[in-house]
Amino acid sequence: MKVGLSYVPAIRFVFHRFVLSTIALSPIFIVMRKKIPKDRWSLLKLLVLSIINVLGVLMTNIGLVGESSGIGAVLTYTQPLFVFCLAVPFLKEAATPIKVLGTVIGFLGVTVLSLDGIESFTFNSTFTLILGAFLWAVTVIYYKKLLSQVDPLITSFFQLSMGVIPLAALSFATGGIAIPRDLNYLLILLYTSVGASAIGWTLWLLLLREEDAIVLSGSSFIVPMIALIFGWLILGEEIQVRSIVGSALILVGVYLVNLQARRRG
Repeated sequence: MKVGLSYVPAIRFVFHRFVLSTIALSPIFIVMRKKIPKDRWSLLKLLVLSIINVLGVLMTNIGLVGESSGIGAVLTYTQPLFVFCLAVPFLKEAATPIKVLGTVIGFLGVTVLSLDGIESFTFNSTFTLILGAFLWAVTVIYYKKLLSQVDPLITSFFQLSMGVIPLAALSFATGGIAIPRDLNYLLILLYTSVGASAIGWTLWLLLLREEDAIVLSGSSFIVPMIALIFGWLILGEEIQVRSIVGSALILVGVYLVNLQARRRG
């Protein structure tokens, strides 16, 4: 995402992602069209979800433009903390001491991984990234409470395809929708659209339908650690002591958040 945003403005980048993701999911959506909800209330809820999702993704991308990827990871992955706070009153999920401890330790691990980026901390980008994380958490709670009966693929297609319309309007109003003729950008767009959005978001919704929101969101703390490993394998980035400490904290946090779910299984 950070590299993709160096080619085009955030709004256009998100628009490109949503369009390509919608195209990628369209064949499967056509095959599964009989599973589309017929009642207006469900369709309205899908529309609201798509609006919240678009705003959240936009805020995350806009904030990432002005921040280092390290700080971006820290602020984006405040999402499990927001989910924890929202899941207790709205989903009646249990706020056990172990889950609280696991969530805090996991977030601490993400913070340790990103200590090098602290000097680039800016208020506007910080607020925008936190707002994006909060809206992401809202989509988690909203889907779990109101739309978990809808097939995840149908939900994923709707929130992407419906998001294309406002994004197109915003893109035209802020400079157009042209795609850079650069192979690197096209490859980044392909991965972030088909991989991260079309496939990734659908799998996320599938897991969310079956798992506690707190447990699933807490497990997402592991994403920055995976990025660290691939940065070392592919980009040759150095793994420092703080990286090992941060990764260990993340693993402990994820284990604690999932501990009671494992016992139930």
